[in-house]
Amino acid sequence: MQFIDLVTQKNRIRENLMKRIERIIDSAQFVMGPEVLEVEKQLAEYVGTKHCVSCASGTDALLIPLMAKGIGPGDAVLTTPFTFVATAEVISLAGATPVFVDVLPGTFNIDPDKVGAAVEEARQKGLNPKALIPVDLFGLPANYDRLETVADEHGLWILEDAAQGFGGTVGGRKAGSFGFVGATSFFPAKPLGCYGDGGAIFTNDDELLELLISVRVHGGGDDRYNNVRIGLNGRFDTIQAAVILEKLTIFDDELALRQKAADAYSARLKGRVEVPEVPEGYTSCWAQYSVLANSTDDRARLMAALKDAGIPSAIYYPIPLHLQKAYENLGYKPGDFPITEDFSARVFALPMHPYLKAEEIEQICEVILGA
Repeated sequence: MQFIDLVTQKNRIRENLMKRIERIIDSAQFVMGPEVLEVEKQLAEYVGTKHCVSCASGTDALLIPLMAKGIGPGDAVLTTPFTFVATAEVISLAGATPVFVDVLPGTFNIDPDKVGAAVEEARQKGLNPKALIPVDLFGLPANYDRLETVADEHGLWILEDAAQGFGGTVGGRKAGSFGFVGATSFFPAKPLGCYGDGGAIFTNDDELLELLISVRVHGGGDDRYNNVRIGLNGRFDTIQAAVILEKLTIFDDELALRQKAADAYSARLKGRVEVPEVPEGYTSCWAQYSVLANSTDDRARLMAALKDAGIPSAIYYPIPLHLQKAYENLGYKPGDFPITEDFSARVFALPMHPYLKAEEIEQICEVILGA
């Protein structure tokens, strides 16, 4: 049994994808070819924003907006400690300081009610709080109705980290469209993934668009040798754009299949483990199906039983960011973010992809229920 099945998906799109790739090879337009502009247009239309700027990775998709907005030393950017390191890493790479905010029970996402205290913490540290990066963890968008209100109250702009959330919705509005700017990842394991690294940035702001394009390619101005700011090499490969174009043709169907799998899991496992909570009016793209065991020992027992049955599982994320060695200079300690720490001690993820068979889900659930 596979944790993520990319082979079955590949077989669905192989014929048309190979035609696209062959055209690219014949044209020799491997960098910023016409497929890149095509995929940016389709992605912007899908998300519902005026603009999309593709880039080389999900990490670049987060870093480029920070650079474009001039985030740097002396600035604080707020985010959650319960996420992949890239979310906080880009803050540090920009020269700013991460300030963490605990998450909500149930949804795994940042708690809007704790943002104000984090703003005050930043100021007490002599920092200037500038931005907020909520994370759409495991596929579920954060509570942007409340977050946008809180951010406005404290003079923050929002960079939505939709690296795991692309395809999720709130009130019909798609992940990537929230806040001032949104970012996503096309890492192969994502619900919409390419065959390597890739990412995209979304915004409705025309001025920001020009800055994003400049930073993406070495801070260029009117031409490639007129460098008006510090940038990076963050271009999206043409062949990867072709992969995303073909995967978009089946993406909504795959989202429906992911939802079907998640519903089946939740119906069988509720009561044995804490299943993911999806608030009314929200949908998840189910980048992962993560549950909470009763304890760390219970998690170990369940994962061992799954392994014995030949079923893969994974832990996202075993060490919260505020307790990582890379961030020990921030001075956080165990107990500072109790919900995050509790989740890290109990969370684990089950196989999740559109091609999970009903009998496979039943087998997984039987192992967990019998452990």
